[in-house]
Amino acid sequence: MARYTSAACRQCRREGTKLFLKGEKCFSQKCAVGKRPTPPGQHGQARQRKMSEYGTQLREKQKTRRAYGVLETQFKRTYDRATTMKGVTGENLLQLLERRLDNVVYRSGMAASRAQARQYVNHGHFLVNDKKVDIPSYTVKSGDVLTVRSRSKDMVHFKAVREGSPRILPKWLAVNADQLTATVEALPARDDIDFSLQENMIVEFYSR
Repeated sequence: MARYTSAACRQCRREGTKLFLKGEKCFSQKCAVGKRPTPPGQHGQARQRKMSEYGTQLREKQKTRRAYGVLETQFKRTYDRATTMKGVTGENLLQLLERRLDNVVYRSGMAASRAQARQYVNHGHFLVNDKKVDIPSYTVKSGDVLTVRSRSKDMVHFKAVREGSPRILPKWLAVNADQLTATVEALPARDDIDFSLQENMIVEFYSR
């Protein structure tokens, strides 16, 4: 399976914003974006040229793709799916990305980052409506109930989830930390996104 191999903090520095790829580190003083806000590489501190319209659109697409941990082919496939749905294409795209199972695990507080959530899903630690699902790109629906598999609940990580401080949750998720369950109460809305992006630029990028 294809995966990212570059350092996560380099990706955040390249996009010039926090993508929350390193869990708790992103909220601490160790965050690379706060310490070194310039792009990575020997020319990162050099004077930057004014970015073209195409460059701006590309960076917005790359930022969104990296934040959700989706490779190019899969991201384009998700965009194509969004164009066939009713409503605004950009908002449809964000909704599909938010409804990915690995993102739901992360947003529910059961993983420190989307990368960790993706690993846990791959390892079969989660059930959706009492059925094991080990596909990170699985799209949840309103009413779906996500639970940690019984024999996984004694893992050190999930014990820490039960005992830890609750994360600020998006309005479309209801979480029971004691039972390690999360319920999709509604479909995510545009204002539920947890980082800054301009989805209209992604649409313009693919509409060229």
